[in-house]
Amino acid sequence: MIPVTGLEGAQVAVLGLGRSGLSAARALAAGGAEPLCWDDNGDARARAEAEGFTCRAFRSVQDFDAVTRLIVSPGIPHLYPEPNPVIAAALAAGVPVDNDIGLFFQSFATSDWHRFDTSPRVIAVTGSNGKSTTSALIHHVLSASGRPCQLAGNIGRGVLDIDLPHDGEVVVLELSSYQTELARSLTPDIAVFTNLSPDHLDRHGGMGGYFAAKRRLFAEGGPDRAVIGVDEAEGRFLAGQLSEGRGDDRVIRVSVERKLTGPGWQVFARKGFLAEYRKERQVASVDLRGIAGLPGSHNHQNACAAWAACRALGLAPKVIEAGFHSYPGLPHRSQLVGEVRGVRFVNDSKATNVDAAAHALAAFDSVRWICGGLEKEGGLSGLSAAAGSVRRAYVIGREAAGFALQLSVDAEVCTTMEAAVRRAVEDAEPGDVVLLAPAAASFDQYDNFEQRGDDFVAEVSKYL
Repeated sequence: MIPVTGLEGAQVAVLGLGRSGLSAARALAAGGAEPLCWDDNGDARARAEAEGFTCRAFRSVQDFDAVTRLIVSPGIPHLYPEPNPVIAAALAAGVPVDNDIGLFFQSFATSDWHRFDTSPRVIAVTGSNGKSTTSALIHHVLSASGRPCQLAGNIGRGVLDIDLPHDGEVVVLELSSYQTELARSLTPDIAVFTNLSPDHLDRHGGMGGYFAAKRRLFAEGGPDRAVIGVDEAEGRFLAGQLSEGRGDDRVIRVSVERKLTGPGWQVFARKGFLAEYRKERQVASVDLRGIAGLPGSHNHQNACAAWAACRALGLAPKVIEAGFHSYPGLPHRSQLVGEVRGVRFVNDSKATNVDAAAHALAAFDSVRWICGGLEKEGGLSGLSAAAGSVRRAYVIGREAAGFALQLSVDAEVCTTMEAAVRRAVEDAEPGDVVLLAPAAASFDQYDNFEQRGDDFVAEVSKYL
C-alpha cells in the first residue's frame, strides 16, 4: 500500500466505494487522514463499514464544512454530461476534487529514497486504444529483463494498492481519460500517448474535451520523456507542444503509418518491421511479423510505444526484442482462444469502439466477424475501410438489427453470443478467423467487456 501523505489529520470525503474508492479510503487512513465514505449503493456502504470506515451522505454545501478534499471514483461524472450532485456540492463549497491517481503521485516519493542508488520511476500510458497492451508489454519486458517493476492503474492493481517501491523499481500505470482528467497531481517520469479516436464523448463534452483530458498527463507535471503516437493530428500537435525543436529527443515520436525522419528520436513500424532512428541514423530494427502475442498493425503500434518507453529507460534493443518474443498477450485483446480444422478463434472483446474494431479486422485476411452491442456516438461508418476482410458479420446485442443495417458487409442478426458463435462455426472454412471485435460497449447484455469475452471463450470451447 502507498499511504497518502500531506493529509494527516484531515477529513477527506470519498465518493464511490468500488475498487479505487475503497483502496483510496484505506490509503488515506494509513496516512493518518480520516476518510468519510459514501456510495449510493447500500451493499458498497456495508462493505466499507465492515472495514471500519464511517459512511456519511453529502447532500449539501454545508456537509463539506470540515472536509479538506473530495476523492472521486473514475466512473462518476464531475462536469459532463452533468456533475454528480455530491461533486457539485463540493465544488460550490470550494472543496478541491481529486482521485486516487492524484493521491498516488502526491504520495509516491518518500524520505526512504535517499538510501536508494536509483530512484524508482513511473511510466504512465494513456490513449484511446492499445494502452492496456502497451502497459502490459512494457511491464513484461522489464520483468523479463530482471528489472523490478509493478503494473497498476486501469490494469492490474489499484495505484494505491501497490507495494512501496524498491531501489530502481519501475511502476507502469495504465491511465484512462477518466483518471487523467481529474488527478490534481500527474508527474510521471515517462508519459506515453498511444493514439486518439472518438470515445467517451458524452463524458468529456466532445472530442476536444476528450483530448484535453489525455493531454493533462503531459501538461500538468512535465515528464522527463514523452512517447507520442503521431498518426493523428492531436498526437502531432501534442508532440509539437512538448518539443523545443526538431532535434529535441525528450519527445520520441511513434508511427505505424509512415517512416519518420528528422534529427530527433523516432520509432516506427512499416510492413511488420520496427525501426528506431536517432539523429537521422537507424540504431535498431526488429521483425515483428513472427511475434504471436502482437498480431496486426495496431499491436505493432503498441510495440513501437513500448519499445520507445523501454529504450528511454536505457534497456538494450536485444533485451527488448527478447521480451517481445516471450510476451503472451492479454485476455480479450487479440487473444487466440484456439484453432480447429484450420479455423482460428480470436477474442478481442476490448475492441469497444469503431477504431479498435477496424484495427482488429485489418489484422486478418478472412474474417467471420462477431460484433454488436451498445453503440457509441459517431456511428459505424469508420468500419467500412477495414471491412474488406470480412466474409460475414454475426451481430449480437439488444439492438442487433439496427446495428446490422449500418454495416457495409453481409450481416446476420444473431442477438446472442451462443447463436453468433454457432453460426460462425457452421459457415467457417479453413483459413478463416472467427473474430469477436464488437465495435460497441457491452452494457446492453454484459456487466463489462471481460464478461462478454469470457462468454465468447465459453461458447468457442464447445467446438474445440
